[in-house]
Amino acid sequence: MSVTDVFDTNQYAHDPRGDFLNWTAVDTGTFDYAADAWGYTVGAAMEWYQRSWTLRVGLFDLSDVPNSEHLEPGFHEFEVVTEVEKRHEIIDEPGRVLLTVFENRGRMGLLEDAVAAAQANNVPADLVTVRRYRRRFGVNLGFEQQLFSNLGLFVRAGGAAGNVEAYEFTDIDRTVAVGLSLKGAQWTRPHDTLGLVTISNGISGARERYLNAGGLGILVGDGQLPHPGPERIIETYYDVAIFDWAHVTLDYQWVQHPAYNEDRGPVSIGAVRLHMQL
Repeated sequence: MSVTDVFDTNQYAHDPRGDFLNWTAVDTGTFDYAADAWGYTVGAAMEWYQRSWTLRVGLFDLSDVPNSEHLEPGFHEFEVVTEVEKRHEIIDEPGRVLLTVFENRGRMGLLEDAVAAAQANNVPADLVTVRRYRRRFGVNLGFEQQLFSNLGLFVRAGGAAGNVEAYEFTDIDRTVAVGLSLKGAQWTRPHDTLGLVTISNGISGARERYLNAGGLGILVGDGQLPHPGPERIIETYYDVAIFDWAHVTLDYQWVQHPAYNEDRGPVSIGAVRLHMQL
């Protein structure tokens, strides 16, 4: 199963087959959810509904090592997720708020330990040599609100422990994303969708020093980071319904300070997506 099929869901930004493509628009960037390298794990989740409230809890298996293709046998490394959802109406328009808390327990390295070992031995920082069994916490807040029948607003924000290596998802310690999703009814294209999101991602001082010491994260790191800065992203897409079963999407992303490096970028990324569902 996928943890994000149950937790941290969002009707406007959660499906790269039809809406945004950037990972930190699809999911909260700091949600280091249990998954193998393909995004799946084994585990269980329960939900309890009480009027406008829902409580979710889940237990999931981590990879044997960070971002591995293989899960840890026997749940010796695992994740616990708790989420509270509150549904509401604002001026008769539906919305909801999600508070998601996760804790990972596994063999992870402290970033400062890796930097100290690198300096002592005059080698690039390497987390493999300093991994011990420890915890990493994170908290995410999600908000979605229908403004009008064809227009929706969403906000995601999160923070995670910045002194420990990221385990499964990506190298982000804090994030904020704000976006809009507009259906095309106003221009007689009710099955088309126009989306826009702006995202700011950041890392801790410890992670900056680790990357500058030659360390590599799950997805970032090029041997140095002398001028760190927040990674800022703007993404927009237009999803055209050619038929009920076939959609074509044009997508554009603008990325400032990619991988938190002020010496790089900005970068423009274009994409064309074809989705058929029979």
